[in-house]
Amino acid sequence: MPPTTLTELLAAALRRDPAGPLFTFYDDRTGERVELSSSTLDNWVAKTANLLTDGAGLGPGDHATVLLPAHWQTAAVLLGCWAAGLTVATEGAVADVTFAAADRVVESLDTGAADVYLLSLAPLGARLREVPAGTQDYAVEVPGYGDHFPGGRVTPATPALAAAGQETGHAAAVAAATTRAAELGLGPGDRLLVVESPRVGVLDWLLAPLAGGASVVLVRGADPASLPRRAADERVTATLGTDIPGVRRAG
Repeated sequence: MPPTTLTELLAAALRRDPAGPLFTFYDDRTGERVELSSSTLDNWVAKTANLLTDGAGLGPGDHATVLLPAHWQTAAVLLGCWAAGLTVATEGAVADVTFAAADRVVESLDTGAADVYLLSLAPLGARLREVPAGTQDYAVEVPGYGDHFPGGRVTPATPALAAAGQETGHAAAVAAATTRAAELGLGPGDRLLVVESPRVGVLDWLLAPLAGGASVVLVRGADPASLPRRAADERVTATLGTDIPGVRRAG
């Protein structure tokens, strides 16, 4: 059966290829490169879901605000929230738990969440140098949680996303991702290079590739001169947010 929840999209990727690259992240400002297989990403997702359920006591009916840019750790946070059954907002909102970049402390505390986890977004998921009052360091807290999550907390009707006062269930989110994957022309075996920008949302850099069976090369702070060589090295088949001679532009 086709996936009907966002958690099933990752499960399908795990069945297709547990060891090959699913998500490759570059930050051209720092020189960072991180490559995650579906198994490795699933491990991060499980730890995050266990942090939420066992650590914060949250589950279906609770809300998370995620104030993070497109990033490999953001993928783990979002999928972990959805696995735990939380509804996610990616803008300021009242929340039960908040995940935020370290430079958005004030905004994260304004959500009123009982638990606020900050991410340094530094290379290799490094810890924060200082942990502001009222917050916790995600890089310190999440490693101690289990590598497997039992699941079973979401159904196709479970709310997954919240925006402008409207909630979108898992099945509707999967349908939107599947439609977007078709618009971008993504299928199994595709490798999509995405240049991070405010115009590229989570549907494009995470959910549509998962729904289409593609893998992602996400570039933050892109150096345009490096992109053609990177596309060749990573065997990219399509691009989003940039044009590279000889490579199809998605959509």
